Amino acid sequence: MRKQIKSDKSKVSIDSNLFKEIRALIMAARNAVVRNINTVQVMTSFEIGRRIVEHEQQGENRAEYGKALLKVLSNNLTEEFGRGFSRSNLQNMRNFYMIYHNRLPEKCQMPSGKLIGGQKSQKLSDKPGTIEKSLSSKFSLSWSQYIFLIGIKVDEARSFYEIEAVNNNWTLPELTRQFNSGLYERLALSRDKEGVRKLAKEDQVIAKQEDLLKEPYVLEFLGLDENAKYSESDLESAIIDKLEHFLLELGKGFLFEARQKRFTFDEDHFFVDLVFYNRLLNCYVLIDLKIGKLTHQNLGQMQMYVNYFDRYVKTKDEGLTIGIILCSKKREALVEITLPKDANIHAKEYRLYLPSKEELRRKLLDWTSGQEAGNEV
Repeated sequence: MRKQIKSDKSKVSIDSNLFKEIRALIMAARNAVVRNINTVQVMTSFEIGRRIVEHEQQGENRAEYGKALLKVLSNNLTEEFGRGFSRSNLQNMRNFYMIYHNRLPEKCQMPSGKLIGGQKSQKLSDKPGTIEKSLSSKFSLSWSQYIFLIGIKVDEARSFYEIEAVNNNWTLPELTRQFNSGLYERLALSRDKEGVRKLAKEDQVIAKQEDLLKEPYVLEFLGLDENAKYSESDLESAIIDKLEHFLLELGKGFLFEARQKRFTFDEDHFFVDLVFYNRLLNCYVLIDLKIGKLTHQNLGQMQMYVNYFDRYVKTKDEGLTIGIILCSKKREALVEITLPKDANIHAKEYRLYLPSKEELRRKLLDWTSGQEAGNEV
């Protein structure tokens, strides 16, 4: 039966499906307007930056002239158009063009890649609409997101965050959080050199177990004080309360199945802290939480959990179960001597605060240096 919606004034009944369809049209139109506004803003900023750079490069590279130019432009534009054209905003537009000018069609670039224009090159304004349309398809984020991205100094990291923001529809707060948590560095630490290169060039692909892992996991959204006493039960409860945030931290394709999942073996009851399913790898992912020192008993217990799920829970069409022990302090030597190299068990540290970006970069630098030294040997 179709629900009827009545107007208080006219007392006319309307089909609820009609209301839903019209509402969907209005919402789609509003979203389209927002997207178009963002696209126009990004393209305008790119064009303003291009013209500033071209004007500067007509003569020598004069840093003081460039500063004075931006100040004068800012005063004149603000006087006529109001807010939005401060010197810092114009500097952002200039930087935006300098970083992304290679996205212009090749026929519009000089071989040097520094200056658009010249005797034989096509200026954007010479053929309205054609190149602008080509460029608009290459910039899918909002201007505020690009302002954030141009502040990232490492090219590979900037490329990674842009790709992930586009493919996962991150908002600016989500993009900011992922950057502040060092997502690029944490994912890179779990990959080989080729995998690190792929992170900067294509979407984060989940094709094998290692692609799911991060080092460390950052749980600052739980609001727990690392210096205060909390139990594993407190940690588990905080995760359940912030489950949506935790799923985002785990990564792509995770679905929550159960908390304190019980199974019985030889009349003994066992409980897995958290059970997830990853639809991309088509397998169960078991998570055990440890706040104390990691022991070989913890590793053995997780091995038993994984073996049970592989033998009695998963179907023949599903992948092998993955076990992750989230601990406050991982003991590398213990993990290495306890687990076989091909084990589906992984011990990973968690942090209750955002890690230092410098610390993560040093770890990544040390790791890549070690990789290179190993290749030479």
